[in-house]
Formats: sequence, structure tokens, C-alpha cells
Amino acid sequence: MSRANWVFALLLCACLQGVAFAGADERVLYNGKIFTGEPEHPYAEAVAIRGEKIVAVGNRGEVSKAVTNRAEMIDLKGNVLLPGLIDSHCHAVDGGLSLISADIGENVSSVDELATFAAEAKKSGRGMQGEILTVGGVPLAFWSKTNELNDRFNAGPYADQPVLLQGMDGHTAWANKALLKRVGINRQLISGLDAVARGYYGFGPDLEPNGFLVDAGVDKVSAEIPKPSKERMLAAGRAAVQYMHGLGITAWLDPMASEAILGSYRGLAESGELNSHVVALPVIEFKKGHPERQLATALKFREDFKNVPDVKVAGIKVFADGVLEYPSQTAVLSKPYRPSGKNGELLFDSSEFAKIAISADKQGMIVHVHAIGDQAVTEALNGMEAARKANGNSGLPHTITHLQLIRPEDIPRFRELGVIASFQLYWASAGTDTIQLVKPYIDPTLYEWQYPARSVLDAGGIIAGASDWPVSTANVFRAIYQAETRKGPAGVLDASQRVPREAMLYAYTRNAARALREQDKIGSITPGKQADFALLDRDVLTVTAEEARDTKVLWTVVGGKTVYGAKP
Repeated sequence: MSRANWVFALLLCACLQGVAFAGADERVLYNGKIFTGEPEHPYAEAVAIRGEKIVAVGNRGEVSKAVTNRAEMIDLKGNVLLPGLIDSHCHAVDGGLSLISADIGENVSSVDELATFAAEAKKSGRGMQGEILTVGGVPLAFWSKTNELNDRFNAGPYADQPVLLQGMDGHTAWANKALLKRVGINRQLISGLDAVARGYYGFGPDLEPNGFLVDAGVDKVSAEIPKPSKERMLAAGRAAVQYMHGLGITAWLDPMASEAILGSYRGLAESGELNSHVVALPVIEFKKGHPERQLATALKFREDFKNVPDVKVAGIKVFADGVLEYPSQTAVLSKPYRPSGKNGELLFDSSEFAKIAISADKQGMIVHVHAIGDQAVTEALNGMEAARKANGNSGLPHTITHLQLIRPEDIPRFRELGVIASFQLYWASAGTDTIQLVKPYIDPTLYEWQYPARSVLDAGGIIAGASDWPVSTANVFRAIYQAETRKGPAGVLDASQRVPREAMLYAYTRNAARALREQDKIGSITPGKQADFALLDRDVLTVTAEEARDTKVLWTVVGGKTVYGAKP
């Protein structure tokens, strides 16, 4: 090519690039209160986006210089704009199933109301899974009413109708006699179990089961329920995405990624319906044996999903224990429950967990642990410490979630080990689940440390916002209210652990992005990151806690695309 032709080609290329640039999808969002999620410059007046990316943040004059004069100008009309909100622990597809099934939500408080709800769920078919009537989201207070449940759901239309009431915590349930008979839960079974295994079933002095189930007991009954079809799982995923977008949530970590759940995400992603960032974690169950094989399966899932847009398999989930509330009491404590004298059951051998944590860390996989009791938290931290010592600091955001009880000496370890504390602070309410079902049954020195998020924060730890939806609402602003006030029907649950509102905004943006290992792409409004936003209907930065609790999302944007509401 001659020099003249080469220069001509170069100029032509430059012109074509200029035409493409000028025609790019550019917008400037201005006249709003923008919380960036970046501590060095947390607030801004305007933001410019090109396509799916943020290109400038600052005052309107500075931002306007980053785009052409053809950019669309969007007046935020003084509203508050946040980065897309992120949930660091939720079961979204399961939540979607609850939306399309018979789930109580927060609508039932008495056995009479429960019976009315169940009857309607049976009549409409919404609660029928095969031949079993299934009702979800049942408050934990019902498990102390097993006599009433047996009277109501074992006679009349339920004499031969299997019934399963699923607890809102995802760990507990109650089954009527017809269902217990079907799955072989009877006095003979109970009498043949050791003391630990019996702890998963409720029974009377004669060893006759009363229907209450927890963890392994729930698993035994759940195995009888027909698995949802591929189409139903896809519908559940679709319902979940719509629900999350309506709350301004644009990304989440799903910590129980079964093959069916992953299939739902894959289907939505490939059809262009996901429009969210999902990090999914398969579960390693040590009780099933061969945890190294389960880790290998998780690694295979990671490979299988490496080219699926917006879905990553980035780690593993491990259960350290169960739940704290009476009568379950399967969370692992350093001091025994009253009056049983038991400490709960650790769901892994500590040395085996350390080996898996080391191996997962070495292979670039996040380790995410369910730990509710203080001893379970200690054991989880010990395993993560072993990984840090064996491999050096990989920078992986290993995470412990729930954290209902933490012993004081473990609090600094979150910062020291770089372990993220994924709290569900919607639960930090003074009420039945934190007082009546807990306080009489555990040592007073443990009870003083329920959901100690402020202590973790003050010790330099990172706290990430999470819901555990559908265990509780995924509404970020209701959770922030609880974190900020810790109010409930019985007063305030340890006012010293209140977390400032701005810290909670970081927890649901920048910090949660870190927990997903997606902080380079999402979690703050800064140039180069994806244009994910939530526009609010009130000034959540200045209104009272009660007003902030009722915040509504007007507009949710993912990658520059409006996925909920309409532009202001």
C-alpha cells in the first residue's frame, strides 16, 4: 500500500470511528442527589453513561464534557439515585417459587388464619404439589403449637390429605399424620435413632412424633414432594427477577445453586430475561461424604457457566450449623442450651472443613458459610484462617452469613482474615424470634451478642447487606430500618449494635459487590463500571428512619437499560 493510500485509509477509519462515537447511546442524568458508593467522593450531581457503562461522575458541567452534544439529558427532578442494590445472600429462585405458590408471607398469625389460608390454597390448587398440600413461610412461633396443628390438620378434609407446613426459616417444618405415615416417620423410627438424630424430630414422651421437623427431618419429608418442572423453575426465576428489580436490586448471591436452580438462571440469561448479575454457589454437604468430590462438581459448574452472560459459579456454600430458636436449637453454641444441656451439632468435621477451605481458596473459589451459633462462627473462621495460612492472602472474599451470635474475641478476626460478614439485619428486631424463642434457652453471656454488626464494623470488618429471601423480605429499606433502629414489638434489641444508615447503604452496594467478587464491575457509580441504578421516591439520606423504611423504587436500570419503572 502506498503512503497516500495508507493515510487515506487511516483518515477514513478515524472518520468512521467518529461517526460511531457520535451515534453512541449517551445519556446524562442530572439534577439529583447521587450516592456513588465510593467513600473518597460519596456524592455527586450528575452521571454520564454511554451504552451500558458509566463514563463520568461529578457536577453537571464536568460530566457534560464527557459526552457529545447529542447525549440525552435526563432530569432526576431532585430524587436520590443509588448504585444498583446488591443482596449478598438470597435464594432468589426459591423466592420466585414462593411467589407463585402458597406462601403465607406476613399475612397469618393464628392457627385459625393458617387453616383458612391452607383451605384456600388447596381449593385453588396453588398449594398442591402432586398429592401434598404445601404451605410455605410459616412463622416459627407456630412450632410451639403442635397440639393445635395436630387437632386442625389431622381430621376432616385432612384425615387422608398429606399436609406440609414449611417454616419461614427454610430449616423447619410440620407434617400431619398422613404425610408422616407416607414417609415412614413413626415411633419405631424415632426409637431407633441416637440422641443427635432424634433432635431433628419432634415427639412426645412415648416417642410418638408430633409432626415438627428440622433440617434432616425436613429433608426426609421434602424428598417426597415432586420436584418442580423445568418450566416451573423458569417461571419462578422470572418472577424472582421482576420482584428484585421492583426493589432496585440488580445483583445477588444465590447460595444454594442446585442443578435445577442453575438451569433456571441459564434459561433466563440465554433468553435475555435475566438482566441482573448473579453469583451462584453450589452447596457442599459434609454429611453426605466425599466433600472433595462435591468441590470438583462445583468447579465443573464454574467451567460450564463461564460463557453464560451475567451468571457466575464463583464459590461454594457450606452449612456449619442449623438455627437457634426453640424448639429447633440446632445452631452450635459454646455453652449448652437450657434445659437440654446440648450444644447443637457442627455439620462438618473441623479438619475436613479446613482442607476444603484451603483447596477451594487455592482454586479461586469463594467459601461462604452459614453460621448462626457462636461456636459455628468460630469454626468457620478457623477454617478460613487455615486457608489464609496455607495459601497466603488470595484476596478472595470468603464470607460468613447470618451471624446471630458472635463471641467478642472473634469480632476482630473478620478484619484480620479479610472475611466478610453477611448480615440479615432485618432479623435484628426485639420480638418473638429474638427474645421468647431464644433468651430463656441460652446462656445470658451469649444472648448479649445477637447480630453484633456495629461491633464488627467498629473493629474494621466489612459488613454486607443480605436478606436470605424468601426467609424474609428482600426489601433493602426495611432491613436498613431494622439495622438503624433495632426496634421491634418488645422494644429495642441492644441499641449499642445500631448501624448508621450510610454504612448500610455501603453494605448493600460497594460491600455486597465485594462479597460477590464483582467490585470491579458493579457496586458503585464510578467511571468504567456498569450503569446499574436505583432511583428512589424520597431523600433516603435525610428523612427519618420511619420514612426511610417506606422508601419505594421509581426506576431500576441495569447496564443502561430500564428494567423497572419509567424514566423520570
